Amino acid sequence: MLTKEDIVSNIENPKELEKLYRLNKSLFRNEFNSIYPGLQSNKLADFWNERLNYESKDISTGTSKELMFVILASLLAGLIVKIPAYLPVDENFFYTRNIGFVVFPILIMYFSLKNKISGKKSLISFAAVLFSLFFINLLPDNIDSDTLKLSCIHLPLFLWFVLGFAYTGNDFRSSGGRLGYLRYNGDLLVITAIILISGMILTSLTQGLFSLIDIEIFRFYLHYIIIPGIAAAPIVGTYVIRKNPHLVNKVSPVIANIFSPLVLVTLLTYLTAIIISGKDPYNDREFLIAFNGLLIIVMAIILFSIAETSKADNNRFGIIILFLLSTVTIIVNGIALSAIIFRISEWGFTPNRLAVLGSNVLILVNLLLVTNKLFRTLLNKNSPEEIGKPISAFLPIYFLWIAIVTFLFPVVFWFR
Repeated sequence: MLTKEDIVSNIENPKELEKLYRLNKSLFRNEFNSIYPGLQSNKLADFWNERLNYESKDISTGTSKELMFVILASLLAGLIVKIPAYLPVDENFFYTRNIGFVVFPILIMYFSLKNKISGKKSLISFAAVLFSLFFINLLPDNIDSDTLKLSCIHLPLFLWFVLGFAYTGNDFRSSGGRLGYLRYNGDLLVITAIILISGMILTSLTQGLFSLIDIEIFRFYLHYIIIPGIAAAPIVGTYVIRKNPHLVNKVSPVIANIFSPLVLVTLLTYLTAIIISGKDPYNDREFLIAFNGLLIIVMAIILFSIAETSKADNNRFGIIILFLLSTVTIIVNGIALSAIIFRISEWGFTPNRLAVLGSNVLILVNLLLVTNKLFRTLLNKNSPEEIGKPISAFLPIYFLWIAIVTFLFPVVFWFR
């Protein structure tokens, strides 16, 4: 495996450095950036720094072929999301089961082509997508089925992992590749939010202009512009990130650093409010569901924040905040987990309780490992790059559990 020592020992050997770079580009960049501050007097190191981290200030629109692909892909996403409008398909049936297929297959194709992944890996990705498509749509149409609801909820997450397989390409086994995928998701959230906010402003302006001449266009605009536009936003956002990484790679760490303290304060306030209000997650099912939803959101924020921290310099304040946030989240997880175990002991196993139990156990173990790395980093026993390793190592485990809940639960529990 590529290490910092490999780079340092070959820093005067351009040929060997090139070999190391081609061996694992993503990991090479991460490792090089972590040691570059100590190599700045070396001309070859300066060259590699410019090569790996050069950022053009110009906004790139890419090649005409790629731009055309993005335009066609955006139109395709808009058509897919409107299938119930022009085919005899029930809207509730379509959107609950197929919402993940609006964007994920298109992005999987995009990254498969951009990363030039092998035919075998491309086949695996699209076989997973096709199997998912047929499986979810062939499940019995029982609106009271817990396993159907679980499959519909977990299927987009399964497709998200398949997208990660295509995104990382040949680096899908490396920690750097997996963390790079998490950073891409953080950047995509930022740029997609900007695109959607811009779309909201344009929508308000358009509706206001047409209302001045007494023409009501909102219904038309909603069905043929807004909904397809929302479906296309992640595709356009991905293209912008790929062509102009300098637009967001400075913004995402700032947002992560701002949101982490705010989430910590919010979480502490919420826990205090729970105690004061006397809310009981052990007997209040709806409150327990909301409690677990909060846990998942906070865990996602921790994942993305750590992904950004692992590529940055040693930001001690940020690491302290993440350590405190992880510690508080462990407490939240412990409360949720104990409530689930209590409900199982009182009323037995159900598909929902088993799915939530498994998810909470995985999150708890992952949080404990991450918190340990954060603590060791604060004691200067680890480098910041080590923090992301428990996250990247746990992603395949999350993927396996999500696949089990999505595809095996309906069969094991006889579709009930």
